[in-house]
Amino acid sequence: MSSSDQIEHGGGTVLRSVDARGVGTVTLNRPTRNNAYNGEVVQGLIDAFTALGGDESVRVVVLRGNGKHFQAGADLSWLKEIGALSPEENVAVSRRTASAIRGLTEFPKPTLALVQGGCFGGGTGMVAACDIVVASTDAQFAITEARWGVMAGIIVPHLNAAIGVRQVRRWALTCERFNAEQARVLGLVHQVCDEGDLDAAAAPIIDGLLMSAPDALAQTKRRALIEAGLMLSDADFEALVLEHAAKRQSDEATEGLASFLEKRAPGWYPG
Repeated sequence: MSSSDQIEHGGGTVLRSVDARGVGTVTLNRPTRNNAYNGEVVQGLIDAFTALGGDESVRVVVLRGNGKHFQAGADLSWLKEIGALSPEENVAVSRRTASAIRGLTEFPKPTLALVQGGCFGGGTGMVAACDIVVASTDAQFAITEARWGVMAGIIVPHLNAAIGVRQVRRWALTCERFNAEQARVLGLVHQVCDEGDLDAAAAPIIDGLLMSAPDALAQTKRRALIEAGLMLSDADFEALVLEHAAKRQSDEATEGLASFLEKRAPGWYPG
């Protein structure tokens, strides 16, 4: 089997494959919704990274999105549905979402995100949780949760580590968009390439990772996460989950999501 051959697994909204070199690929596959995540996508990510983490043949994992955009954050129609769940069911949704980010962060093998188009909300958390990020010049980023009356608590530790709390205190509060070069300057992105050149830009990075000893990579990554405070205790993890879930069922979240779906300004906007 050549290095370009793929052993494909899974289906639906998250795809995974492994080539002959041990390079795994996890692909967000909801292009008609700009790869916005819902419960199915969250579970698909958990399943994909659990499977690849337990596969001894896998050396590196690439995370990417099908279609024009990498990942447009949460599906706001889905968030509105969640708001009507019982408090216990709502907390369970936040726990699965946090588990997906925790699993990506603590994944024992190197991860490389390839970003094109929109990368909003939870998408910025996904790339912050990856080890290496390459974006094409058409990429646009935004930490958008507060605009819709919810909050980005689950991904704040990863964003703080990636771009620093000073930058989070701007971009997660204003919800402004920033481009690929700004993301590189901030530290969210390591490298910017021309539109359509993500695979070419990724090739030497992947080769460099394959040249490094697998156990040495795993130990180096784990030590880096420990020193950065990203190996969350169960208590800290649970605090993030409960805070995230409670905000999603607040009056602000109800109004924010309604304003998006109704294509109007939210009630708190003085204009």
